[in-house]
Amino acid sequence: MGGATIPCIFCDIVRNSTSATLLHSDEKVVAFQDIKPAALRHYLVIPKEHIPTVKNLQRKDEDHSLVSHMLNVGQALLHGDAPQSTQYRFGFHQPPLNSVNHLHLHCLALPFIPRWKHMKYVSLGPLGGFIDADRLLEKIKPLSPLHL
Repeated sequence: MGGATIPCIFCDIVRNSTSATLLHSDEKVVAFQDIKPAALRHYLVIPKEHIPTVKNLQRKDEDHSLVSHMLNVGQALLHGDAPQSTQYRFGFHQPPLNSVNHLHLHCLALPFIPRWKHMKYVSLGPLGGFIDADRLLEKIKPLSPLHL
C-alpha cells in the first residue's frame, strides 16, 4: 500500500479509533449500529480485513466462511436485540450503489423506519442493487467438495 490511500472509516472502526460502540468483536469481524438506521434495528457487520466490496469475493472456502460468519453474527445480534420483530433482512449493497468501499453486511430488523427506506434495500437483478446474504452465499459457494 504505497501512495496516498484514502482513509477507510470502517478500518478506523476496526482499529477502535472512532467513537462507534462495538456490539460484537471477534477475530474475524466487528459489528456496530448503522449511523443512519433505516429500520427498527439496523446493524453493520464488517470483516476486520479490508475487503472493498462483494465483487472482491470469490468461490473460496475462506470467503464463503467469512460471509457465513458475518451472517451468523448479524442474526444472533438481531434475534437478541429485536426478538419482537417478525421480519429480518440481511444483505449487501453492490457497486456502484455501496456507500463505503469496505465489505459490510446490513442487518435489519423490520419495519423500515421511515417506510420509504426500503427502496435502498431492493435487488435490481443483473443491475446489482441489494443482494441478500443467502443469495451471495450461493454465488460464492466453493465448487469443489473439499469439505465433504
